[in-house]
Amino acid sequence: MTASSPEFRIGNGYDIHRLVPARDLIIGGVKLEHPSGLGLDGHSDADVLVHALMDAMLGALSLGDIGKYFPPEDAKWEGADSLVLLEKVSELLRVEGWKVVNIDSVVIAERPKLKPHIDLMREKIASCIGIDFRLIGIKATTNESLGPEGREEGISSHAVVLLERI
Repeated sequence: MTASSPEFRIGNGYDIHRLVPARDLIIGGVKLEHPSGLGLDGHSDADVLVHALMDAMLGALSLGDIGKYFPPEDAKWEGADSLVLLEKVSELLRVEGWKVVNIDSVVIAERPKLKPHIDLMREKIASCIGIDFRLIGIKATTNESLGPEGREEGISSHAVVLLERI
C-alpha cells in the first residue's frame, strides 16, 4: 500500500441460513434453543452472525469472502466452529496490518428471543478478535412475520466493521 492509502476501512457483510430440524442453533458462538427445535443448516455450524462479521472484515480489505477461505466443498470445514474461523480471519487481518476498531451488527429472527444472550455473544466474539466486548454492537430484531425470517424459514444477519491500520 502507498503512503496515501486510507488509515481506516469499512466493510459490510450479510448471511442467511435456513432453519431445519436436527441441527444446532448457534448464533454469535452461543448455542440457543429454538422453540420448535430448529437449527441452522450449513456446511459449518451455520452461525449467521459470525459469518456476516467475517465477510465484513474480509470485504473491508477487498480480500473476498469466507467461501474463498473456507469453501463448502472442502470436507475440512464441515461442521466447523465459526468462532475458530473468526480467529483465522482475525489473524489474516493482523498479518495484513489492520485491527478492528468496532463492529455493529443485527440478527433478524422471529424466534428465539436473542436479547438475553447478546452480552455472551459479544464476549465470545471479542475474545476471538482480541478486542474489548464494548466495541461490539449486536442488535436483534424480528421481520414482523414478513419474508423468510418472518415465516421462520431462516435467520439472517448484517454486520459492519471499521478497521484501522496498525
